[in-house]
Amino acid sequence: MTSLSLLIVEDDAVLRDQLQQQLTAFGHTAVAAGDAQRAMEAIANHRFDAVVLDRMLPGLDGVTLLERMRAADLHVPVLMLTALGQSSEKVEGLNAGADDYAVKPIDPEELNARLQALARARGWAPTASDTLTVGEFTISPTRHRVWRNGVSLDLPRTEFKLITELARHAGTVMTRSMLIERVWHYDVEPTTNIVDAYIRRLRVHLTADGAIDPIVTVRGVGYMMRDD
Repeated sequence: MTSLSLLIVEDDAVLRDQLQQQLTAFGHTAVAAGDAQRAMEAIANHRFDAVVLDRMLPGLDGVTLLERMRAADLHVPVLMLTALGQSSEKVEGLNAGADDYAVKPIDPEELNARLQALARARGWAPTASDTLTVGEFTISPTRHRVWRNGVSLDLPRTEFKLITELARHAGTVMTRSMLIERVWHYDVEPTTNIVDAYIRRLRVHLTADGAIDPIVTVRGVGYMMRDD
């Protein structure tokens, strides 16, 4: 797990301290700010890997702060954390430039996984041929093709989307809710075990020839694709 430099922007002092303690426990460095002005001062003086931003701040709200950050070419990944869970609120936050959006209260493991994924995605960009390579695998999202050691694998659409998302964040745990959002595009996790079911299907394809399973189950959190 990568140690991150994080900024927490939250006006509730109790929650701010709680988030800071939780993220520090994962080995991260966490700086806290209670309003937009202090947040901008912190951003001006430090290089952060990601920002946890409360939507409802006193004075300048989180959405406006985020818009100003993006207008100033500040492209640090931002996870907007809010008590508002309506789709319209989520869309507004994402349109303002948020990279991810979560509703309070959020499990610390989930928050950590999302921040790890944001920081990892920041360093990933498609090549000219739009392929990514992870260990034995080469994946072309636009061509809907995946190869293992040069041998083409025929994956159904959903399994292909699943391995692509895991590969983009290889070495980082993806929680079930994160995979639901990115692969199935649901706002909330359904009560069924759809992620687990499709992970099992994907594993059948990946290990059909006796090959080692590249997907690691992180109990109680989610799944991770090995990056070696």
